[in-house]
Amino acid sequence: MMSKKPLKGIWKTGSVTSLSLCIATLIGVATAQAKGVTEKDVLNDQANTKNVVSYGMGPHVQRFSGLKKINKSTVKDLVPVWSYSYGGEKQRGQEAQPVVHDGTIFVTASYSRLFAVDVKTGEELWEYNHRLPEGILPCCDVINRGAALYDNLVIFGTLDAQLVALKRDTGKVAWKVKTDKYKLGHSITMAPFIVKGGKVIVSNAGSEFGAVGWVQAYDAKTGKRVWHRPVVEGHMGYLNGKENGITGKTNATWPGDLWKTGGGAPWVQGSYDPELNLVYFGTGNPAPWNSYKRPGDNLYTASIVAINAETGKLVWHLQTVPNDSWDYDSVSELLLFDLKKGGKTIKAGAHAGKNGYFYVLDRSNGKLVNVFPFVKKLTWAKGVDMKTGRPIETGNRPGNPVGKKKGEVVFSAPSFLGGKNWNPMAYHPGTGLFYVPANEWGMDIWNEPITYKKGAAYLGAGFTIKPVFDDYIGALRAIDPKTGKIVWEYQNNAPLWAGVLATAGDLVFTGTPEGYLKAFDAKTGKELWKFQTGSGIVGSPITWEQDGEQFVAVSSGWGGAVPLWGGEVAKRVKHLNQGGSLWVFKLHKS
Repeated sequence: MMSKKPLKGIWKTGSVTSLSLCIATLIGVATAQAKGVTEKDVLNDQANTKNVVSYGMGPHVQRFSGLKKINKSTVKDLVPVWSYSYGGEKQRGQEAQPVVHDGTIFVTASYSRLFAVDVKTGEELWEYNHRLPEGILPCCDVINRGAALYDNLVIFGTLDAQLVALKRDTGKVAWKVKTDKYKLGHSITMAPFIVKGGKVIVSNAGSEFGAVGWVQAYDAKTGKRVWHRPVVEGHMGYLNGKENGITGKTNATWPGDLWKTGGGAPWVQGSYDPELNLVYFGTGNPAPWNSYKRPGDNLYTASIVAINAETGKLVWHLQTVPNDSWDYDSVSELLLFDLKKGGKTIKAGAHAGKNGYFYVLDRSNGKLVNVFPFVKKLTWAKGVDMKTGRPIETGNRPGNPVGKKKGEVVFSAPSFLGGKNWNPMAYHPGTGLFYVPANEWGMDIWNEPITYKKGAAYLGAGFTIKPVFDDYIGALRAIDPKTGKIVWEYQNNAPLWAGVLATAGDLVFTGTPEGYLKAFDAKTGKELWKFQTGSGIVGSPITWEQDGEQFVAVSSGWGGAVPLWGGEVAKRVKHLNQGGSLWVFKLHKS
């Protein structure tokens, strides 16, 4: 908002020059305020180092910055500028990635809140608290992963499945829409993103309650829905309010009416190729977890899907876990990059799945280019068929329950929390390496009888998560996508649940549940710097420049799925304190 203080005394001279100067100043201020985030700004986000206007720091979600003032030599001088508290009463998991524009940082927090903070001072500019109703059904903590910037709006999703657009300068509601019914288990925890034509793309969470997964597009300026695409076969899609064809073919891979409560929610960030005009999502687990209740492949759950951003039509899919029996949903991001192979450049995508396999595919058609394990303990499959993309299973499925008795208990690795979960990896075009926040854990898992009930958990399974190794669970791994080689790794006692950032300064940043933001040498993995934030870090760091200085920011606040679902692993981290704060760093000037 424009301050009135600078105007004092302007009129005292009574001169025409002063009056003209005042009018020109007012016009200039109004013009500056009116300048919003454009479609070009969003698509160019990775190259423009002065702002971060999208989740993933660009439509390809590479989480790479060309900035290098903070580098291997200078990172030792990185110090906190300020810390901003999200408040003491709502300290739960803080999984957000901030966004930054014109000196203001916008960050979401637990319980569907959003804050605007001055980058230089850490002073709060405004706060929005979404009024949540009774009876919301979040699966895995009351988290939110971030917002999108477009025009003069800040857009984010809520735990009661609303999409909300706030005015960037005041935090007042510009528009909000109900995307689905929260009483059926629908919620939004992912960060929406902008594509061509000013459409904002959003997806839902809720598979654990039988909520059917979907991806939707809205007009970012008005909130009007443009298209709706379910990701479970049999459900009708819509374009501009009219039927747009069902997804797949009814009952092709689902028996009876189970597709009506089939899960598949793509609850993690998507990516976007502006040239192909395709959006990419990983889809969630089928419902219920008890796979004996739903024989068949259960398309399009546990898959990577490509959707036309203009029409909402499904273009291709790759199912990574047919008839999923372990909650190995494929929600991890498809990170887009160019892969040079055989003298050609492939428009590729990379996906590190909960199932423990790293997939490299052609993002124009979904064909596999390479696939390999990125965790050391795998029991459920011994490989992936390169022609079909189907896993070569070992038979390590939990048993079928009989009557009221649970089925046979089996030990499976990875655990259902995944070789990698929602927390995004990074790609460094200079090193050609992916930096993957992996975890080594397994689980005892069994099936139980289950019947669908509206608004109730729809699992039909039980589990206990266990560490695989005594000395570590989390492992930040630098991986070569051409060979599958792990070039280096950093091992962490607790699970890694934060996002990763890579920079042209040849640094890799990530956080740990123990509270540290850490920086590593991108080529060797040597730990170069760390800072204790006071609570576990499960957010995603970013970097940008302002007034000639490079900044780094990250949310701190322990929570998320690990302490809620972690079994024996949760015991290892039970001493960690909750929190809720935003930390901003820059180089110390000596």
